[in-house]
Amino acid sequence: MGIFDKLKSTAQKAVVSAVQSAGNKRETFTFRALPESLAEMQALPEASLDTPFKTAALTVLALCAYAADKNIGTEMLNWLRGPRPLNGMEISFLNDRFRDGKTYLPFTYFVGSTPDNNYTPTEPYTIVPADRRAYPKSGRSLGIKYKIGSAALRTLFLQQSKCFYSPTGTEAAPKKPDRAF
Repeated sequence: MGIFDKLKSTAQKAVVSAVQSAGNKRETFTFRALPESLAEMQALPEASLDTPFKTAALTVLALCAYAADKNIGTEMLNWLRGPRPLNGMEISFLNDRFRDGKTYLPFTYFVGSTPDNNYTPTEPYTIVPADRRAYPKSGRSLGIKYKIGSAALRTLFLQQSKCFYSPTGTEAAPKKPDRAF
């Protein structure tokens, strides 16, 4: 065994160990109220965006704002995205997702939100993103998955600590509640 073979073997073991441990992280974020402006969002401690979990949590809050007021929600999402604001196609995509009274969709990411309670989350608002490393878009992206009540996990894609928004990933949207909010 040459000196490079030993180095290669050590590197392979490190990669296998990292891959096996990846996808087991989760963080819990609790909010007393949902921000109603970009300034309120930026005042939150999670606004440091120093972890993809914080970015994911704030993305959910921005989508809730988008459901209530498209201009405020767009402003929040653009801030999360950094130098690349939403383009016309992405805005059209969001509008399509919220069409036909589907304003409940971003609330499905909160703890306590179920079809039985019309996706009304419990207060304080709690989000528990879990890194499942699913559906990687590239070597730099991260799929954050959320558990919705007893439903399957849903994915929110992030890239380099900035939001790369896909509200449902490849999964189907949760069923519509019996009555709208």
